[in-house]
Amino acid sequence: MEMEEGEGSTEEKYDVDIATTASSLGGSGVFHIINDILGFVLYMYQQIPSVLQDMSLDFDGLQTEFTDLEANLTQPDVKPLVRRKLLSRKREVKHEIKKMQKLMTTISTLRSALQLLIREAPGVQRVVLILGGSPLRPQKAYELFFTHSVDVLRFEGDFSKNKATEALSKKTIRALISTGAGSTSCPGPMRLFILVQAPPSLNLPQHFLPKRDFRYNRKFVPLKLRFKCKTQDNETNPPFNYDTNDLIWFQCRHLVNNTQASILAGNRSTLLSAPTPISPGFLSAVPISICLGHSTRGRRRKKMIFKIEDVTVYFPYDNIYPEQYEYMVELKRALDAKGHCLLEMPTGTGKTIALLSLITSYRLSRPDSPIKLVYCTRTVHEMEKTLGELKILHDYQVTHLGAQAKILALGLSSRKNLCVNPKVLAAENRDSVDAACRKRTASWVRALAAENPNVELCDYFESYEKAADNALLPPGVYTLEDLRAFGKNRGWCPYFLARHMVQFANVIVYSYQYLLDPKVAGIISKELQKESVIVFDEAHNIDNVCIEALSVSVRRVTLEGANRNLNKIRQEIDRFKATDAGRLRAEYNRLIEGLALRGDLSGTDQWLANPALPNDILKEAVPGNIRRAEHFVHVLRRLLQYLEGRLDTENVEKESPVSFVSSLNSQAGIEQKTLKFCYDRLHSLMMTLEITDTDEFLPIQTVCDFATLVGTYARGFSIIIEPYDERMPHIPDPILQLSCHDASLAIKPVFDRFQSVVITSGTLSPIDLYPRLLSFNPVVSRSFKMSMTRDCICPMVLTRGSDQLPVSTKFDMRSDPGVVRNYGKLLVEMVSVVPDGVVCFFVSYSYMDGIIATWNETGILKEITQQKLVFFETQDVVETTLALDNYRRACDCGRGAVFFSVARGKVAEGIDFDRHYGRLVVMFGVPFQYTLSKILLARLEYLRDTFQIKEGDFLTFDALRQAAQCVGRVIRSKADYGMMIFADKRYSRHDKRSKLPGWILSHLRDAHLNLSTDMAIHIAREFLRKMAQPYDKTGTMGRKTLLTQEDLEKMAETGVQDMVY
Repeated sequence: MEMEEGEGSTEEKYDVDIATTASSLGGSGVFHIINDILGFVLYMYQQIPSVLQDMSLDFDGLQTEFTDLEANLTQPDVKPLVRRKLLSRKREVKHEIKKMQKLMTTISTLRSALQLLIREAPGVQRVVLILGGSPLRPQKAYELFFTHSVDVLRFEGDFSKNKATEALSKKTIRALISTGAGSTSCPGPMRLFILVQAPPSLNLPQHFLPKRDFRYNRKFVPLKLRFKCKTQDNETNPPFNYDTNDLIWFQCRHLVNNTQASILAGNRSTLLSAPTPISPGFLSAVPISICLGHSTRGRRRKKMIFKIEDVTVYFPYDNIYPEQYEYMVELKRALDAKGHCLLEMPTGTGKTIALLSLITSYRLSRPDSPIKLVYCTRTVHEMEKTLGELKILHDYQVTHLGAQAKILALGLSSRKNLCVNPKVLAAENRDSVDAACRKRTASWVRALAAENPNVELCDYFESYEKAADNALLPPGVYTLEDLRAFGKNRGWCPYFLARHMVQFANVIVYSYQYLLDPKVAGIISKELQKESVIVFDEAHNIDNVCIEALSVSVRRVTLEGANRNLNKIRQEIDRFKATDAGRLRAEYNRLIEGLALRGDLSGTDQWLANPALPNDILKEAVPGNIRRAEHFVHVLRRLLQYLEGRLDTENVEKESPVSFVSSLNSQAGIEQKTLKFCYDRLHSLMMTLEITDTDEFLPIQTVCDFATLVGTYARGFSIIIEPYDERMPHIPDPILQLSCHDASLAIKPVFDRFQSVVITSGTLSPIDLYPRLLSFNPVVSRSFKMSMTRDCICPMVLTRGSDQLPVSTKFDMRSDPGVVRNYGKLLVEMVSVVPDGVVCFFVSYSYMDGIIATWNETGILKEITQQKLVFFETQDVVETTLALDNYRRACDCGRGAVFFSVARGKVAEGIDFDRHYGRLVVMFGVPFQYTLSKILLARLEYLRDTFQIKEGDFLTFDALRQAAQCVGRVIRSKADYGMMIFADKRYSRHDKRSKLPGWILSHLRDAHLNLSTDMAIHIAREFLRKMAQPYDKTGTMGRKTLLTQEDLEKMAETGVQDMVY
C-alpha cells in the first residue's frame, strides 16, 4: 500500500483494533503508547540488549569491570598470557561502554523529542515506526492510528503514567505478540525511523524535519494498530481530525542505529524452544516496563514496618514473602531464648535481608543491652552482597528513626583485599602480601627507620598511627571498596583501621575462618562480647570448614623448607648473641613466667594465635628444655628428623595422637608438654629475632602447628601416613596427615562463648544431622518451604537414555560407552530445546576430562557446539573467571552457552546462574567423596563410634547436599525459573532422594522419578511453554506469595497459616 499525503478516505483495514476509554488518550496516554511500542520494537528486533532499566545496571557493571581490568594490568606479576587476555577484554569492554552510552543517550533524546511533539501537536493521529536501511526500504513497519475526541485533546501537561495507561500498554503489547510481531528476524544492518503526521506549522527543527515525499514500496504491507476512544454510552467518538490536506509527514532526526551488533552477535535464543510464535506469556519474561525509562526501581515504594511481638521490624521493601516472615518469627524465638538455632531457608527467598532486618530491629528494640551482629560468609563476593543489603536497610531505618538508628557496620578481610599500598599489593599471593606489610609496619622496622631514613615504611600506616585515637570511622555501612576508598582519601591504612574498629562496630561481616580457625580467631575475634549474635550463612559445609581448620598435612617438601628455616633462625640467634644478647635473656626470663605474660603486642607484630585454643596452658611456665632459643631449635631439629623417618615408609600407617606422642617421646625424647608449646614458642622467638619474612617461614610454622595440635588433643584426631596417592601409585609422594574427625572441636568455643549462634543455608537437609555433627542443642530447628504461585522449579530424575540403557556414575558403570553416549545424547537434545544458559556438573575433574574427551572423539561435542558455545571450569582461578565472563556474554547476546563444572568446586559453591544464565542444570551422577580415602574412612569410623552415624548415611547425606547445592545455583529468586536433571539411576531410590531439601522434593513429582531422555525432553518443552505464560506474582486463590502491610496485620489476628496457605 502507498502512503501519500492527501490520500483518499477509503475505509482501511487494521491488524489490531484497541478500544479504550476517552481518559486513556490524553497527551500523556499517546506518549506512553508510542513509547511502549517503541521499547517493544527495539527489544524484539535486538536493537537494545535488555530492558532499558537493566541497561543502566549493565552499563555500571561494564564500568566497574573496566576499572578492575585497569587495576589488574598495573600489577607487575601478571603473566604475559593473562595480560594479553586482560588487554583484549579491556578493549572489548571499552568499545561496549561507548556503544551502550551512545544508545542510552539516543533513546533519552528520542523520548524528549516525542514529548515536545505532543506538546506542540497534542492531537497527533498517525505515527509510523520503521525498521530498515531507510524509510523507503523498510523491513518492518508499525503504523499507529489514534482517534481523538474533542475533550481529550486538552493536554494536562504531565507525562506521568497512570493505571489506565499502564493497562492499555499491556493490552497493546499482548495484542502485538498475538499477531506474531517480533517473532521473525531481520537480516542486515537496521535503523529505527520515526515519522509522524502533523500540521505544517510544527516547528521543532532540532528534532523533526518535513518529509513531504514519503511513501512505502507498493509491495510492502505494514502492521497497523488503531486506538479507538469510546464514550460512556459505548459509541465510538467521531475522529477529531485536522484537515488531512493540511497534514504533512515529519521524520524524527534521532535515529536508533544498529549499535548493539557486537553485543548481540549470534541469534537471540527464543523464549520457547519450539519454533512456534511467541505467546502472550512473553510478558512474564520481558516486563511491560521495557517501555523506555519506566523502571519500577525508580518508583517510590511504601516500605514495610510491622511488629513481631514486642519488636518493631523495619523491612526495606514494599512486600515480604510468607517464609521470610516465618523465618523472622523463628529467629526471634531463638534470640529471646538466648540459644542457638538451625534454619533451612529455600534459595532465592531473601534469607539475608530477613536476617539483617530482624536482628538490627531486635537491637533497636533493646537500647539498654545492644547486641553485636557478627555475620560470617564463605567468600568475599557474599560478604559484599550482604553489606549491600545492609546499606539499603540502614538507609531505610535512618530515614524513619533518625540518628538513633545509625550503626557502624564493616567488612573485614585479609591485607590482600584491603591494602591500598601498590608496592605491597604487587606481591603474588596472600602470604607474600602479609610479609610485605610486616616489612614496612613491624615495630622494630619503624624503630630502625627513625635512625636510618633509607628504611622503607608504609605511608598509609604511618598516617594512621599519627592520627592515633582520631583514626575512626564515622557511622555507616562500609564494604571493602568503601574502606579502601576511605583509607585512600584520609591517607590511612584501611586494614589496620578496620581491625581497630571491630571493637566499636555494631555489625561485622567477615569469613568463617575469623571465628572457626583458632589461629585467626585468637587475634581477630578475641574481644567480641558474649551478647554477640553469630550468623553462619550458607553453612551447609560448616562441618568440613571446622575439620579443615584443625587439620595439618606435612610432606617432604615441608620438612626440607623447615630445615632451611631452622638454619636461618640459628644464624639470627648467633647474630643476636654477638650484638644484642640482652634481648634473648629478656625473652628467657619472660618465658619462665609464662607466655600469657609476654605483654600486649602491637597490631603489626601480632602473629597467628595458638591453634589449640586452651588459654590455661599459656599461663604455665614454658618447659625448661625450650626456654633458651638454641635449645628450642635443637628440639625442632629432632622433631624434623623423627618426621622424616616416619615419612620413609612403604605402607599406609594410621595411629592415634596418644600412640604417636608416645612413639615420639621414646625415639626423639620430646614430651607431650613440650609439643603443646611449640607454636607459641616459635612465635615468641620470631618476634625476638625481629623476623618479618613470615611467608618464608611457613614450613616451620606448619610443623609447629602440627606439634601443638598433636600434643593437645587425645581424641577426635588420627595420624595417617601414606607413601603415595592411591590414584597415582607409581609416583612416590609420602604425606603425613594430622586429620581432625570431630567438627565440634573447632566450633565448640563459639557455641560456649556466644549466647546465640545462627546456622542457616538453603541446603541443610536432613536438618537433624547437624546437631549431632557439631555437638550442640538448638532451641529452634526449622526447615521452610517456598511459597509460589507457579511451579517455577522442575526437578527430574533421569535413569536411562533413549536406548533404555541405565545411566550412572557408579565405579563399575561410569566408563561404560553406553553411559557416556547417553549422557552426551541427553545434553545434545537439551541444548536444542532449552534457550540461553545450560550448566552441567560432574562428580570430579578427572571424570569431566575423560567424558568430554570421549564426546570430542565421537562427535557429540561438535553437535553441542553447533547449538551453543561451550566453556569449562578448570583448577586455575584466572582461567575459570575468564570462562565465566565469556559464558555470561554468550548468554547476554542470545547465542547461548553450556558451562561444564565440578561438584565441590569453586563454581558449585559461590557462583549464581540466575535468570537466563541458567535455565537448566544437569547433575551427572551422585557426587560421593572418594570412598577409598584413608582420611575419609577414618572419619567415618569415628562418626560411627562416637555419634552412631552410619557410614552409608553420612556418605549419602554429604553427596546429596553437594548435589542440591549444585542444582540450586539456577534458582535465585521466585521470579526465576529453571529445570534440574539428576542424571543417575540411584536418585530414583527413596533413601537417596529423601536427603534432598524439602523445597526441591515438593516439586519432584512421582511421574518425574524414572525418566528416559526422550521423556525428559518432552517434559522440558512443556515446562518452558508453561513458564512463558503470564502469572500473578502476588498470589491468587488463597495462595499469597507476596504479603503487604495489611496482610501482616491480618496475620497477627488470624494466624500465619490462614494467610499463607
